[in-house]
Amino acid sequence: MSENNNSGSDWYSEESATFGDRVAGAREALGMTQTELAKRLGVKLQTVRGWEEDISEPRANKLQMMAGVLNVSMMWLLNGHGDGLDGPVEDVTLSGDIRAVLTEVRQVKSEMSRLSDRLGVLEKRLRHALKEHA
Repeated sequence: MSENNNSGSDWYSEESATFGDRVAGAREALGMTQTELAKRLGVKLQTVRGWEEDISEPRANKLQMMAGVLNVSMMWLLNGHGDGLDGPVEDVTLSGDIRAVLTEVRQVKSEMSRLSDRLGVLEKRLRHALKEHA
């Protein structure tokens, strides 16, 4: 694990990976299962799954504990900056077509995350408007 300065791999950067991707990556790098992480943090397995699938996010105290257990910084978990993983070592050389598809997959995943956040905001506005209308 090292300082991620974006000079090397951007595998876990904010543009390429989600919070859940970084949690799963750090956990797997330690050879830890989701069940083991849940036990170490004192949460249910479903809670860890929710974090890794970007369905929910931990509270600040659990985020701090998680960073310690996974041996990464809280900032790296949140946005990919700081002490964390550089990304997997690529033993194989990927063709340009494969790299292009992987890049596009990461971009679509990032866009989906942004759209999901936007949808949440719109749902809140709609609920608020419906309450006022009733």
